[in-house]
Amino acid sequence: MSALKDIYSLSFFNFFADIAETVLPSFDRKKFQKEIFNNDWHNKELKQRMRHTSIVLHQFLHNDFDEAVKQIEKMTLKLQQTKTDENIFGFMFLPDYIQVYGLNHFKASVNAMELVTQFVSCEYAVRPFILEYKDNMMNQMFTWSKHKNHHVRRLASEGSRPRLPWAMGIPELKQNPKLILPILENLKNDPSEYVRRSVANNLNDIAKDYPTLVIEIANKWSGISKETNALIKHGSRTLLKQGNTEILKHFGLANNSKFELTALNVITPKVKIGKDLVFSFTVQNNSNKKQLFRLEYAIYYLRQNGQLSKKVFKISERQFEPNEKTLITKKQSFKVITTRKFYTGQQQLSIILNGHERASGKFILE
Repeated sequence: MSALKDIYSLSFFNFFADIAETVLPSFDRKKFQKEIFNNDWHNKELKQRMRHTSIVLHQFLHNDFDEAVKQIEKMTLKLQQTKTDENIFGFMFLPDYIQVYGLNHFKASVNAMELVTQFVSCEYAVRPFILEYKDNMMNQMFTWSKHKNHHVRRLASEGSRPRLPWAMGIPELKQNPKLILPILENLKNDPSEYVRRSVANNLNDIAKDYPTLVIEIANKWSGISKETNALIKHGSRTLLKQGNTEILKHFGLANNSKFELTALNVITPKVKIGKDLVFSFTVQNNSNKKQLFRLEYAIYYLRQNGQLSKKVFKISERQFEPNEKTLITKKQSFKVITTRKFYTGQQQLSIILNGHERASGKFILE
């Protein structure tokens, strides 16, 4: 399986060169590729390759940014019109170019991002502009939240996330998320699921620092539409995993008295790295009425310092029939991944019913 950074292949740059030649009559394909594939290319990771491409491209564009960004816009339009098997994510160097060279050219950069994001997202490029031009940029993003194009509307939400992964941090958005709320209000019932999912992710970011604010929003938005209800649920996922009492009540998940969880069995008490933990348990609704039921499990991973680190995984959420009893068997992979390092030794498993841990067991990772 190839690494994501390998999207920047010779095939990719040949395709881009075909586009560049139609916009830049003097574009030198051989020189461009020689500069791209320099002696240090193989040592660069994904974001470094993206930034390197932006810097190399700068040599081939107009010296004046306002003119250069018009060339970027023309290339973007050509790319939109051209079918390709290349990974569109690779063209993130286009918004990156605006980020690197356009910070002192607010109007030209904003206009360019509005166009470019309709081809490849400018969610990262917009961040330094928020830092540099807070009020003007947030006003612009509010305007974008009413744009006819769903990609532009999504940029308003995604670009203003307090905890956007891989992105430059914006402390003021973390400290004062109310700056973001007018944007989210405009998008809470957006016709595009792509946009609504971004709004949910923004809410989930806010919930990590201001849970009460998100609960207030959930109560305020509840019942607007089934789509908005789903958005609220997805935006509350961290609070649900934390077992937040108020959000559990909001979703009708506070009642635990009629549920019984028994017979937790760690089927694989010893697990080798690369294999699966397997476990089972029984859950029963002891009520003579239907009951809403949210089931999760937590793995307490052993860390290098000897402490345990909890991560929660959802199993299901559904209505249980009166007196319904179900045996559930689950697997949890310990396949080696880049985002988590495993440490051998005793780990812990717990089963969570409507936000409360109801049973636990231990296993050895070898």
